[in-house]
Amino acid sequence: MINDILAGLPWGLFLSFMVGPVFFILLETSITKGFRAAIVFDLGVVLGDIFFIGIAYLGSYRLIQSLKDKPALFIFGGIIMLAYGIISFVRLRNEEKIDDEEIDRDIIKRNYGSLFIKGFLLNVINIGVLGFWLAVIISVGPKLEMQNSRMFTFFASVIITYLAVDCLKILLAKQLKTKMTPTNILKIKKAISIVLMVFGLVLITQGWFPKEKEMVRNAFEKIEK
Repeated sequence: MINDILAGLPWGLFLSFMVGPVFFILLETSITKGFRAAIVFDLGVVLGDIFFIGIAYLGSYRLIQSLKDKPALFIFGGIIMLAYGIISFVRLRNEEKIDDEEIDRDIIKRNYGSLFIKGFLLNVINIGVLGFWLAVIISVGPKLEMQNSRMFTFFASVIITYLAVDCLKILLAKQLKTKMTPTNILKIKKAISIVLMVFGLVLITQGWFPKEKEMVRNAFEKIEK
């Protein structure tokens, strides 16, 4: 059991420092809405991870083959993420005409339910997250003999490590809150919207050119050898 827990620690650290849309939005939520709001958002993200772990664990091989044959899943997720980024950016451009006091009041609002759902959906629409968990199960599963109890211990270790590191990130990001003016926060939110658009385009590209993606990956593997 101890070995299974220790095996999950590096995966949890790796997951926590993966740079994606969730990473940036988590930091932005901490700065603009505080520790509790960021934790609620992060719990939504974790639920998305648990959802994908369940799918990956139950479907592993067949699901991998299905994903290879259906790059449209990447395109669908990318379009949703791109649209979300564009809508957020346009809405924030309109907010430039609002005075700082109104922006400040908007920042203070905390709808924990919507933050939780936002975290879950942002994770679920990124099909690459499912690919990550499939890779973890394929590489770690045989070592754990695919035993339910050992797999549960391993994934619990991964998730708890991920949450613990995220708490530290949230606390560090919160230290910047006193230096953030409403105008600066608006700029950060616009930057986050652009990041979402970029990641959305990346997902669309992966779905649109799956063969080219595989060729690039094979080329890198040959170089490494």
